[in-house]
Amino acid sequence: MSLIEINKLMKHYPMGDTMVRALDGVDLSIRGGEFVSITGHSGSGKSTLMHLLGCLDRPTAGRYMLDGQLVSHLSDRALAQVRNSKIGFVFQTFNLIQRTSAMDNVAVPLFYGRQANVRERSKKALERVGLDHRATHKPSELSGGERQRVAIARAIVNEPKIILADEPTGNLDTRTGRQIMEIFHELHRAGVTVILVTHEMDVAVQAERVIRMRDGNIIDDRSVDENTRKDLLTGVAPSLPEPAPEPDQSPPPIARPVGM
Repeated sequence: MSLIEINKLMKHYPMGDTMVRALDGVDLSIRGGEFVSITGHSGSGKSTLMHLLGCLDRPTAGRYMLDGQLVSHLSDRALAQVRNSKIGFVFQTFNLIQRTSAMDNVAVPLFYGRQANVRERSKKALERVGLDHRATHKPSELSGGERQRVAIARAIVNEPKIILADEPTGNLDTRTGRQIMEIFHELHRAGVTVILVTHEMDVAVQAERVIRMRDGNIIDDRSVDENTRKDLLTGVAPSLPEPAPEPDQSPPPIARPVGM
């Protein structure tokens, strides 16, 4: 049974007198325990898809089933409850509270959820990412890699079924990025569903499944083995042809207008 099931999912944004299709009728199924990466150039729709999968936004149209629950059109309060109980978020910019210790940053989801044993659970989460010895330090006293570890600890403190990571290695050097990716691999081996959004193919191919997007559509969805990994890294992966421009007009932009 799929943990995530979306059908004909659309997200339209107004832009002046036009409406832009950020997502253009996407179908996607993700099983519990998968490690999936979503990749594509800027404007491909990958961040919009992540926001919808994370219940941070609602679709314009389509159906989203999360863990057997229809969440497409839940109220703000109901969406917040789903996020806090089932989804952990990791962002490129860490999104930590600067004046607060690592321990208290990790505890934030527990406070929102009015959970018990806050300090014990926060300490355990920091231990899982190897940072319990820095629990009393503020973000300004931590390296970029340590701040990202705190962010991951915060994401897992509620023991969610899904971790959504948006460009989690984007602000890190190569060595530190590898260390952060190993944490995601460990979470995956522990049974957590990991969905990684990235524009870096060398990061994307570390997942067991790579989904490529363009113009609000999924253009490629494949399991990753050694041969597939090499193909993706060398650009051999199949893709849709570039749309031909209409006569006497410039080629359409990445986010295509659908009406005036």
